[in-house]
Amino acid sequence: MEKLPEPSSDKFRAYHLKLLDQLEHATKGERHRARYELDLMQNSHFVQVGGLLHHYHDSGPENPVGTVLLIHGWDCWWMWWHRIIPELNAAGYRTVAYDMKGHGWSENDPRNRYHISDFARDLDELVRTLGLVDVHVAAFSFGPFVALDYVNNYPNSVKSMVFFNFGFLPNDEFISKAAPATINFVFNNLMRKLTWWLPAYMFGRLALSRNAIMMHDIKVGFESLGFCASEAIEQTTQQITAMETTEMLPEMVKAVKAPVLYVAGDGDVIMKPENAKKLQEMTELGSYLCVPDCGHLITLELPETAAEIVLRHVVTHS
Repeated sequence: MEKLPEPSSDKFRAYHLKLLDQLEHATKGERHRARYELDLMQNSHFVQVGGLLHHYHDSGPENPVGTVLLIHGWDCWWMWWHRIIPELNAAGYRTVAYDMKGHGWSENDPRNRYHISDFARDLDELVRTLGLVDVHVAAFSFGPFVALDYVNNYPNSVKSMVFFNFGFLPNDEFISKAAPATINFVFNNLMRKLTWWLPAYMFGRLALSRNAIMMHDIKVGFESLGFCASEAIEQTTQQITAMETTEMLPEMVKAVKAPVLYVAGDGDVIMKPENAKKLQEMTELGSYLCVPDCGHLITLELPETAAEIVLRHVVTHS
């Protein structure tokens, strides 16, 4: 049996046991996926941040040419980067992909503090605890909110950032009041209660993705639902749809001094390309890239493309 990191979260240990059981009793394909994830777990570590155990996956060559910090999105976890990580490691970069509290293998917050500023404060402590300097950031969906709050409010040495599927959404008082209830109902009352991956995949394929996704990545997305605290979904949904956040976002991007690449999928119906373009035009050192035949889930839809985009931006700004 593989040695587990000490300490580790209950969610991590329970998932580890599930994978071990799959090695003994599952189909050939499931056994292959379980072995792959067990191998990934060998690079998992835990650190106390904000009084809670936070999981982070740390991998790369012995003498890396740089470090890329990977920040997951709304209702996601670090595994959404699992196909990006090997590509960055092979190019000589260390990668640190962590789970925000209430997500993935990090502990849930018993005080239910899931505000963007809470996540940014945790990120600052994580970066300082791990001694990360001169990092490049890649963030997806909700992740850029956390990255922006972090770079604008804490001392840091961030060299560049890539934001996937992130933009300036239209908003008004009606949307800001109706959207949280609708989204919370879909994800907390419907999606999170599913016990079979197929309905979740059909929703994602019809509403979010423009490409077929590998079975393993379907499971990665499905696991996100179970790991994420319902309170985290509720609070982050309320905040990102609030008029206050909409009004604040332009000032957040204008304050950034690091080069930022906004990457949009031309088929993304959630965060349309024109929304990403709006933010790019507000950013002093902003650039923009639209990926053809891509929806909202680029890290799972087109992982090789996503990795190439990150590498190109990182190399340019190293």
